[in-house]
Amino acid sequence: MSTEADPASASPPPPQRPAGSPRPDTPPASPAPRARRAALPVQPGPPPPERLPALPGRAPGPDAPAPPTAAPAPWPLDGPEAPPPTAPTAPAPPGPPEPARRRRSRTVAAALCLVLGVGLLGGGIAGAWLRGGPSGVPSTEETFRASRDLWREVPVDTLFPPELTGENAGPGGADRRWIRAAVAPDSGCAQAFDELLAKALAPVGCLRLLRATYVDETSSTLTTVGVVFTKADPPAMRELRERFTDRDGEHLESRTDLMPRPYAERGTDTAGFGDAQRASWTVRVGTSLPVVVYTVSGFADGRTVSDPQPAGRAVRDGETSAAAQAGLGHASRGIADLVEDTLSDAAADAVREDR
Repeated sequence: MSTEADPASASPPPPQRPAGSPRPDTPPASPAPRARRAALPVQPGPPPPERLPALPGRAPGPDAPAPPTAAPAPWPLDGPEAPPPTAPTAPAPPGPPEPARRRRSRTVAAALCLVLGVGLLGGGIAGAWLRGGPSGVPSTEETFRASRDLWREVPVDTLFPPELTGENAGPGGADRRWIRAAVAPDSGCAQAFDELLAKALAPVGCLRLLRATYVDETSSTLTTVGVVFTKADPPAMRELRERFTDRDGEHLESRTDLMPRPYAERGTDTAGFGDAQRASWTVRVGTSLPVVVYTVSGFADGRTVSDPQPAGRAVRDGETSAAAQAGLGHASRGIADLVEDTLSDAAADAVREDR
């Protein structure tokens, strides 16, 4: 039997179907539509540029949408949680240069008015101080007028306290303490000064003299302090002060023949304090008060001093006099400072009471 296939009996291969033709076993259908390209997901593009506000009087173009009733927030939020738009807060268009200059001019003018107002107010306050009005610093005339009677209005324990403490009043800045040992009755100035000092003080007159003597806490030195209430006016006090300082080279404060006299009282530690024991002194002529404050210091043991030295020199470093080494210059200066401060406070109180 032949193993070769019969050509007549072999079925021919089916013809190849053209692409796009319908299968013979499927019913005819309408032509297939053109294949579409798969759509890509839409990517969010950049936000549209912010539309500038239209210039006044210019109508929007045909493609411009109608102006919204509410402008979006300046920095819009994305997503469903975004807050609703708020009322429009469109920035005002820049104004022309001329109004801006006018605004700057108004600002400068306002600043100048403020400066001038402050200056006038400060000048008024300064004038009140100089004149010494109810709200200003008392004038020299007010102070003189109010302090004339301080000699009988200030209690003795206020003017000459039972104890005086001077911070940094001793040599090397040491503190000092003095105890009141004697108080003189108020009096006139007759016989209270040596002849030359009485003559030097005569131009300002003597209304009243108050005196007290203190002993230091070691009972080794004595200091008399005196306050002369004068009859002078401010110009006369200034002239006397110049004489006691440096006018015409007089230097009356440094002359040993113009030392004040001490006050001694029997039965006290001051009993032996006489003219021969004077070692250091100072004389202060006031210009804001009608007073002369003086002090004179010496040793409590009654020793005689042959080289007295004014306090201004006895407090200098390197001084070797007995007064300097014993700190008598510091005692004279320290007690005078404290009494002057008390008088100034009392005068200020008197001015306030007079107003």
